[in-house]
Amino acid sequence: MILEDNSTDWVWLKLLCLTIIAALTFEHSQFDIRISELFYSHGQWLIQKDVQPYAFIFYDGPKTLLILLALYLITVLILKYRQSLHSTFTTNSSKLRKLIIPLSTREISYLLTILIVVPTSIALLKGVTHVSCPNHLTLFGGSLPYLNVWQNIVADTPAKCFPAAHASAGFSLYGLVFLPTLKKYRYRIFESVTVLGWTMGLYKMLFGDHFFSHTLVSMLLSLTIACALATFFFKDSIMKKSKSANSNKRHADSSLPDIETSNT
Repeated sequence: MILEDNSTDWVWLKLLCLTIIAALTFEHSQFDIRISELFYSHGQWLIQKDVQPYAFIFYDGPKTLLILLALYLITVLILKYRQSLHSTFTTNSSKLRKLIIPLSTREISYLLTILIVVPTSIALLKGVTHVSCPNHLTLFGGSLPYLNVWQNIVADTPAKCFPAAHASAGFSLYGLVFLPTLKKYRYRIFESVTVLGWTMGLYKMLFGDHFFSHTLVSMLLSLTIACALATFFFKDSIMKKSKSANSNKRHADSSLPDIETSNT
């Protein structure tokens, strides 16, 4: 439903409500603690932080690739802008197209915006919620008590672990799901991005940097932002397609009597 073209403008609001419900559900249950206990045994987490090659594969590598993607999109925008200014250079344009992804300027701008806005929004929330990581808590060998979000905000603890920022970098690729050009691949993209984000999130969970809900909320919030901005960026094109479809349908309906008459 969320991925369909005829989604309403308020789907992002439904996703936001789902995000809040998920956060409150896990906060007032023992799900998070039970899941983290699977990764913590005899005073040790399954893996240690910054241990190689895991840190490179699941942290430094994906982070670097996403930064390179953002830089590439910026470069493509500049090239497209220069191409529009110098449209007379037709001989070079064909060679240039081979190096440029087949997306419109609006789509590239949207994707670049998502790659920036999603991690930034999550990082800002982390600074407000002050939620502790599992490895900070007395439950898992730390020194801080387990508190809910509101209690952490009031206590103003130095911790900044909710939502999961590292996973949000992977989930920011949900922007690809809403690109009109990639419409026929959107379900595969959705699945791939979900796997990528959860792989990045699970890596942090293995050494107690995040609870399960931290990654879940990060995923839902990333999808919410991607959906909301897609409504803003592509609203005109969606409305034009809808009007065109309705017009074609009316034209087809109006031609039916003529066809029937000619057949009698």
